[in-house]
Formats: sequence, structure tokens, C-alpha cells
Amino acid sequence: MTSEITWHKSSYSNGGTNCVEVAEGPTTHIRDTQHRAQAQLSVSGSEWNALLTALCSR
Repeated sequence: MTSEITWHKSSYSNGGTNCVEVAEGPTTHIRDTQHRAQAQLSVSGSEWNALLTALCSR
């Protein structure tokens, strides 16, 4: 499954290794950069957008 997903890090990570990576789409996948082979969190695109909107409004 993860081999078909295009992952990217946040521009705020400054190339570091202590961050998360996301693959956005109809389902958004989130994983820990240091533990890529371990579990991923998957949420709908609308849930991901709601989270980002809530975080940006703070």
C-alpha cells in the first residue's frame, strides 16, 4: 500500500528527521519520519482539512 503513496514532509521541518510525513488525497495518510515502517494514521481528506483549518486559526 505505501509503495503507491507519494509522501512529503512539511516545509516547516527544515529537512530534519523529527517530523511527520503526509500523503494527501481522498484519504490522507500520516506517519512518523523516523518510524516509517510502523503504523500509519489514515483520515478522510475532509477530516484532514478540518484539522489544518483548526490549527491555522489558533
